[in-house]
Amino acid sequence: MDARLPILQPIRQEQIAEAKRLIVTVARNIYRWPASVDEMLRHFAARGELSDMDDIQANYLDQGGLFLAVMHDGRLIGTGALRRLDADTAELKRLWLLEAYHGQGIGFRLMQELLTFARASGYARIVLQTDYEQTRAIRFYTRLGFMPIPPYREDAGDVYMALPLPGR
Repeated sequence: MDARLPILQPIRQEQIAEAKRLIVTVARNIYRWPASVDEMLRHFAARGELSDMDDIQANYLDQGGLFLAVMHDGRLIGTGALRRLDADTAELKRLWLLEAYHGQGIGFRLMQELLTFARASGYARIVLQTDYEQTRAIRFYTRLGFMPIPPYREDAGDVYMALPLPGR
């Protein structure tokens, strides 16, 4: 295998702080937050945001989920996860990729890996929640076959989508 191709692998606990920093870095660029990445990380920590990542084993793996890291030349460049909502439904979580790696098929590869896992785990569908400012992500999900659905959480202002997984 070409060592220059990004590698998808289960995230390790020691990568969590770096993964949170990656997520906030990408989000800061999308939302044009004026605060620094460090300030946003402190703000998120105070509000308990991203706390699901503090214990990947309990919050993802033990519940029938998966959390992947995308590595390139030893550097974390992206993340993606599935978390069990119920026996039939997995929720797509923490799908982030550094902007320099967009448009290279890496996000598609990551999604294919997550979809393969979901099918093998017996899920009938994958759902996700994002917001209207994530226009690029919404286009990506739509190309993958995700369709709008009613909210499954109280954040009614957000975008909710689902992808059925035939052949379960």
